[in-house]
Amino acid sequence: MDKLERQKELIRILNYHRKKYYDEDDNVISDKEYDELYKELEELEKETGFVADNSPTRLVGGSVDKKFLPYKHKQRLYSLDKCQNFEEFLNWEKRTEKQIGSFDYTLEYKYDGLSVNVFYSGGNFVKASTRGDGITGEEITEQIKTVKELPLQIPYKGDIEIQGECIMRLSDFNEYNRTHDKTLKNPRNAAAGALRNLDINITRSRKLSLIFYNIGYSKDRSFSSQLQMYEFIKENGFPSGDFFKVIKDKNILNSELKNIEKERDGLDYLIDGAVIKVNDTALREELGFTDKFPKWAIAYKFEAEEESTVLKDVIWQVSRTGKINPLAILEPIELGGATIKRATLNNYADILKKDIKINSRVFVRRSNDVIPEVTSNAEHFANSVDIKPPDKCPVCKAAVIKKGAFYYCSNTENCAPRIISALAHFASKEAMDIEGLSEKTCELLYNELNVKNFTDIYKLKKEDLLELEGFKDKKAENLIASIKASKNVPLYRFITALGIPTIGKKNAKTLADKFKNLNRLINVKEEELKDLNDFGEIMAKSVAEYFADGKNLQLIKDLSQYLNFIEEESNQGIFSDITVLITGKLNGMSRDKAYEEIKRRGGQTSDTVSKKVNLLIVGEDAGSKLEKAKKLGIRIISQEEFFQMLNQ
Repeated sequence: MDKLERQKELIRILNYHRKKYYDEDDNVISDKEYDELYKELEELEKETGFVADNSPTRLVGGSVDKKFLPYKHKQRLYSLDKCQNFEEFLNWEKRTEKQIGSFDYTLEYKYDGLSVNVFYSGGNFVKASTRGDGITGEEITEQIKTVKELPLQIPYKGDIEIQGECIMRLSDFNEYNRTHDKTLKNPRNAAAGALRNLDINITRSRKLSLIFYNIGYSKDRSFSSQLQMYEFIKENGFPSGDFFKVIKDKNILNSELKNIEKERDGLDYLIDGAVIKVNDTALREELGFTDKFPKWAIAYKFEAEEESTVLKDVIWQVSRTGKINPLAILEPIELGGATIKRATLNNYADILKKDIKINSRVFVRRSNDVIPEVTSNAEHFANSVDIKPPDKCPVCKAAVIKKGAFYYCSNTENCAPRIISALAHFASKEAMDIEGLSEKTCELLYNELNVKNFTDIYKLKKEDLLELEGFKDKKAENLIASIKASKNVPLYRFITALGIPTIGKKNAKTLADKFKNLNRLINVKEEELKDLNDFGEIMAKSVAEYFADGKNLQLIKDLSQYLNFIEEESNQGIFSDITVLITGKLNGMSRDKAYEEIKRRGGQTSDTVSKKVNLLIVGEDAGSKLEKAKKLGIRIISQEEFFQMLNQ
């Protein structure tokens, strides 16, 4: 294709997606896909020397919807230039230093929400608007008043415009989707759609939040640096990001960027990168602006956690509990440094709620090493097909039983994947820790030696294993030795190994600590379980039902003759008899490590705010858990106080 023709095609494609994103608060491709197309257009424009008037490279934001009153910004708002890696950042830095010499950077989060501009006069809030095209935005005064964090009065009495981002916190987004029939696609679109909605009740229902980070227009007040702006924003009661740093060295900056990317999954809101600015405003004036960007700032984009692709098919897999889970077969995509061909779909009710169909374009999300998940529908096509639930087990063809949102294989005795998966779970590191008994080996034992029951594992002999393909003397001896070693087991590991639905290692530990021995646990009542830390009705019912089943009791009785339950050394310390919850990011320590240190000192931990929690540790960017804890009268300490306790 001719280069100019390709430019025209890219302009058409990109402007379609700009309209979907900015004007309709929707998107059918990921930011990463858009950025790749945008970069291709930029390169072609450099090669040809031609930039069309309607090229996205010249446009800021979206158009102004006529259903809103227009608001003309007192000072123009811009977009941000982007870099995808540190090498690209260094190119930007080199160009900048060539013009102004050395400079200090500021570093902030790049929030994934809707840009807003608020105007104050005489210390009173007057109006708010969207960014729009950068010159004129849409007035959203009444909508933004629904955000509780917005100060209606501030100490400063002059005329001033302050810019920020309207976001929907992940906790509020997940709660909304849990309690509403129609799910929201993602927090950014949810926030934008709520603010750009004439129905104030819809806006209010989303429980939006605000974070302010810049001062555009100020009639009587000047600022010498970005740091001074940040301090002014905080002093006047505006919600601002807790992460703000002035940095002088590029190596320190690189280290900070890596830390932010690594820890972003612990935040209660989405960020897709960090914003780097020249701190000194006098130097900014020397640098100036392009048609679209300030030359003194750049957005450092992180590796994408979300991508769109086509859902080619859905297959159903049988788990160790007999639950039949849907698995998405995808057009392969690169995400988080891996090629993704499959992703979880949770359950059939979730498929319906998210309006997921075969042959449609869907969004897939992968954070760190978490299993990829289909998060939402992106776009349906003429050949899109509804997904149907199974009426028979995909493996053994037994009838399917529906329980709530889930489907189960009714064959509890002879469904091969169910048995093999249960055996592998029983032998796993967090359970009985039988080294060498992988799922592949369990499948071999099932097929060749008819190992179907947990007790069958303890009946195995070396000569049995030598009959199997791939087993020689040493391998057989090692597995038998590992099986023998597993007979001395802490109670919580045995409870984990049983594979009680909804009960993982942490909950198994809670049960073991509370009931101390197997007999007491077997006879436990559902009401007793509800009072345990982090146990709700579903978990309590699951445990009670498991121990009320005669087959399970017989299995436990049969297993007990092989096992010796050993007591773990009890941990005592400053957190003894205290249940601790952490919210926000801790400086210099991951949340997992902090919880490990708490347990070493006798404490218990929780993932949610409840009356069972005795202590809340507050790090940076604390979310809604802090407010809930205050309402419940839970003791609250800072991360500095927490670190002092660790050192005692």
